[in-house]
Amino acid sequence: MPRKPPSTFSKVLPIVLLLAAGAVFADDDSGKPVWSFGGFATVGAVHADAQQADFTSTVLAARGAGFSRSVSLDADTRLGAQLGVSLNPQWSAVLQVLSEYGIDNSYQPVVEWANVKYQATPDLSIRVGRIALPMLLAADYRKVAYTLAWVRTPVEVYGAVPITHSDGIDVTYRWSAGEFKNLTQVFYGRNEVKVNDTINSQARQVAGISHTIELGAASLRLGYQGTNLTIDIARPLFDGLRQFGPQGIALAERYAIDHKRVIAYNIGANYDPGNWFAMAELVRIDSQSFLGDKTAWYASSGYRFGQLTPYLSYARAKSNGPTQVSGLGTQGLPPAYAGAAQALNAGLNRLLSTIAVQHTASVGIRWDVARDMALKLQYDRVMPKDGSSGMLINVQPNFKSGQTINVVSATLDFVF
Repeated sequence: MPRKPPSTFSKVLPIVLLLAAGAVFADDDSGKPVWSFGGFATVGAVHADAQQADFTSTVLAARGAGFSRSVSLDADTRLGAQLGVSLNPQWSAVLQVLSEYGIDNSYQPVVEWANVKYQATPDLSIRVGRIALPMLLAADYRKVAYTLAWVRTPVEVYGAVPITHSDGIDVTYRWSAGEFKNLTQVFYGRNEVKVNDTINSQARQVAGISHTIELGAASLRLGYQGTNLTIDIARPLFDGLRQFGPQGIALAERYAIDHKRVIAYNIGANYDPGNWFAMAELVRIDSQSFLGDKTAWYASSGYRFGQLTPYLSYARAKSNGPTQVSGLGTQGLPPAYAGAAQALNAGLNRLLSTIAVQHTASVGIRWDVARDMALKLQYDRVMPKDGSSGMLINVQPNFKSGQTINVVSATLDFVF
């Protein structure tokens, strides 16, 4: 009988017990602990006029707006809660649980953060457990939409880095150089995502460094991350390619995601003096697989008029390699084998078409309707290009790249 995957409760239980044990310890020897609790939520609706694919905020979703349904309530809707405890000036812990629509077609809660922190000195800290990966400017709060001017982070950039946390350790050091404030963070861990009953994504040896520089209202973040990635997607396709000898084996080894080293670099800048903001980010990812070698960036700016913040954004993703290949040669093959080879080539090119080549122009407005509550409206003009399906999911056989997709989103964000 196959073992059941660990439940969310079994994942949460160890950290809860640790918090409880720490609280007892603190109460006995160091005074009462200081507890904190808070949460965040987004209720949203998205309409997309795509007929042969779905628009969604992340590729780790089962469906979105467009082909599956004209209006989706799932793309941006989420609920999160966070429990923290400070035992003394050195020891603290945090637990964050998040419920959002996922690739399993449910809102199954997951543990987003669960870590213990040791503040070794005022400037040096160490965390162990489940930790937010410090890639990109909004790494720590990308799920808390209330903190964003936009409805969602730009999908071209943040969708290229869908993994948001790892299980491991990080070390953070704060230091100054003249007027510049610096924060350097190094991390190591692993991440596993269950796609369905037969497909898992396993990221091992997730290691990297992030460095943030601040000067007044300006900040700059640089980052590097590498991981050993395995995803059991399209295994029958790659097994079929291997049946065609050295040529097919070479194609399978080149494009299958089996212990492939994935490297990502990012740079982002933000300037926010109060009345307005301007920011931009760029990420480069090389996977040596059908995920491709790609570059994505965005730029955005907005101005605050009291409780209203209108904004503009432009984002682009492009492939640095081919999104179509000739695949297996069919010359001289018997008809049955030639037909099989052509089918395998078509399957491989369908995979390569998922490498995002896309640009999006966005305009929106945020209205802070009440304390800790914001209403947002956003229009996106999305254009997948060059035979790519861009960041869309549930792509149908009749999908045509190069056609504009209009997306309208409305969300209510709040924190508590």
